[in-house]
Amino acid sequence: MHKSALIDWEKIRADFPILDQQVRDQPLIYFDNAATTQKPRAVIETLRNYYEHDNANVHRGLHELSSRATEAYERSRQRVAEFIGAESEEEIVFTRGTTESINLVAQAWGGKFLRPGNVVLLTEMEHHSNLVPWQLIAEKTGAELRFVPVRDDGTLALEKLSSLLTKEVKMFAFTHISNSLGTINPVTELCARARAIGALTLVDLAQSIGHIPVNVRELGCDLAAFSGHKMAGPTGIGVLYGRREILEAIPPWQGGGEMITSVTLQKTTFKRSPHRFEAGTPDIAGAIGLAAAIDYLERIGRADIFQHDSRLTSYAMERLTEIPSLRLLGPPAPRGALVGFVMAAAHPHDLTTFADQRGLALRGGHHCNQPLMRRFGLPGTTRASFYFYNTLEEIDRMVEILRDAVHFFA
Repeated sequence: MHKSALIDWEKIRADFPILDQQVRDQPLIYFDNAATTQKPRAVIETLRNYYEHDNANVHRGLHELSSRATEAYERSRQRVAEFIGAESEEEIVFTRGTTESINLVAQAWGGKFLRPGNVVLLTEMEHHSNLVPWQLIAEKTGAELRFVPVRDDGTLALEKLSSLLTKEVKMFAFTHISNSLGTINPVTELCARARAIGALTLVDLAQSIGHIPVNVRELGCDLAAFSGHKMAGPTGIGVLYGRREILEAIPPWQGGGEMITSVTLQKTTFKRSPHRFEAGTPDIAGAIGLAAAIDYLERIGRADIFQHDSRLTSYAMERLTEIPSLRLLGPPAPRGALVGFVMAAAHPHDLTTFADQRGLALRGGHHCNQPLMRRFGLPGTTRASFYFYNTLEEIDRMVEILRDAVHFFA
């Protein structure tokens, strides 16, 4: 028996006060975790405690509250480094989230190193946050974008990688887990193949960081990005991981206070990374709350979370096949903790609204994956995404609601 089977998941669910409510006079079923996860009391209390006792600006103050805030903020940086297996806390840059992290790399690194004739390799399954920033910098620099195709089963067409991953490629940026298909990409293999031809790698960890064990050195990536709010932490806080020598080679992206060592009217000298990338007052409470979320997840264990999530996802896929005219997208297990589907009778927006009237929170639309939706000839999908506080009984209720929807929209 796997250890996850011995965990009291019902007791853990009770740590999330938001789940104990009714929506539209029905018990809330929250299946929108790929968009944002809920927060346990431990994180909420950490935020409240900071604002009630330690709130002050960091790094620039000599008084006691500033010292406390600075210590907690930098301790959070160390905690993140440990959580992802970084070599040092100097490889951790706090940002607003995955989107800002990728924009930082695209604009600051890309602005310095990309030239006409260079290539940035992406995949057809990328979230807009790992597509649009590269389009913008490619337009500015004259670099080219290439894309690894997606097969009909939702996996990457890796047989085409050799013809795409050539010496012209300077950056290979790709997602770990697809937010629409649930596909888990072979990150270690992809990073090794990029390294073999001298290309850097940036991995979007948004859908994996809170669900499965992640060690950036074992993955072999050069850069990685993720958001706190998708791993039981606060919104507005995220992380850019970068190998130290890479971050040191990237110029500042934004200018302001804190990221400088000396300023004259004519010239500024900048701090080393990570502080050169954190201009102005950071999200201090967010970073501290992120560390609290990490502590909470580590007490459970991400390997056990993955086992539990996988059980929910497999069960959901099995039950959903019982519904007539419903089509599932993406590969079979192993996969991320989400299921995307289309129902012939209803547009995803209509189906999601129908579910909401019954207390079920799903997400309908293109999921910031418009090119991927076009690849499958769809306007969008309905997505149910799970986390460790969800239950099999909630999945059963979802299936009942979707069965009702088939008749309602017939």
